[in-house]
Amino acid sequence: MSLAINAATSSGIVLAADSRQSYRNQKGMARIGSDTASKLFQLNQRIGCAITGIAFLSSEGGIKNISAFIDEFKRVEEIERLSVEEVAKKLNTFFENKYDWKTPLQNLKGLIQKDLENKGLELIGDFEEKSGVLKFKFKDKTGKEQQGVGGVDRIDIMVAGFNHDGSHQVFTCNIPGEVSKKRDSGEKGKEFGASWIGQIDVTSRIVLGWDGRMFSLPFVQEAVKNIGEEKIVQQLRGLEYQISWGTMTLQDAIDFCTLAIKTTEAIQRFSDGVRMDPGDMPGVGGGIDVAVITRDKGFVWVKKKNLKIDGREVDIDSLPDLK
Repeated sequence: MSLAINAATSSGIVLAADSRQSYRNQKGMARIGSDTASKLFQLNQRIGCAITGIAFLSSEGGIKNISAFIDEFKRVEEIERLSVEEVAKKLNTFFENKYDWKTPLQNLKGLIQKDLENKGLELIGDFEEKSGVLKFKFKDKTGKEQQGVGGVDRIDIMVAGFNHDGSHQVFTCNIPGEVSKKRDSGEKGKEFGASWIGQIDVTSRIVLGWDGRMFSLPFVQEAVKNIGEEKIVQQLRGLEYQISWGTMTLQDAIDFCTLAIKTTEAIQRFSDGVRMDPGDMPGVGGGIDVAVITRDKGFVWVKKKNLKIDGREVDIDSLPDLK
């Protein structure tokens, strides 16, 4: 699953991602496939992206690593002339066309129905489907109505960079799902801050004071019915740490992003999910790639994995392309 983090400051933008690639084998067991996968990419001189979620997709010729599709996107799109928003939208459309998520979503409906039947529970009404997520209601063994949710595996992409006019923006793309604006130097209140995608629970707990799974708790669901989710989130914002993102130096932003990834890796090492949902995948690990993007210098690698053997490294990205 991985974890990617962005921090936008007045000095520039930091992007960081881990290198772990996991998958489920034919028996459905979660396995670590690699700790040297690339999740952070330079798209052009001004824009970069980080990607989490599904590690492999089907394509002509067989299964391909997700990084191969980023390379394909860069070949088929003239992205040097595009704005950050245009790149994000085109990247979202590109992966929507590559990822057949509708078939597994339909299969999931049957699996949920079968699981409820095996547990002696009754499905109420039809599934509510939105952006690859299924919401449903069922009666528990006491006859009380409960809410359930399920969904297909996603591809999450964070796109960040500077436009030709010097403004900066950050977007997240969810496939299936939508493109969402996270940062915009032209919008008051959205200029600076941090965003994260992937296995975000640890980082969310540390910075925000809570993670999204709390909305599965019965007392929170009851509160949602009474006052609404928006008001609950507004109150929860009181737990968020006050961090001065705008005045943060690039080095401090790098330290924050790498610390969040290392902390997530450490917590996953010593835990196995949460009590209400045990059996999690330690999907964050391996080396951390880091890049900074500034108005004057554009995209610059701070730390990047290279191919190596016997202690010798080769940066193939620095070599000229074949003509």
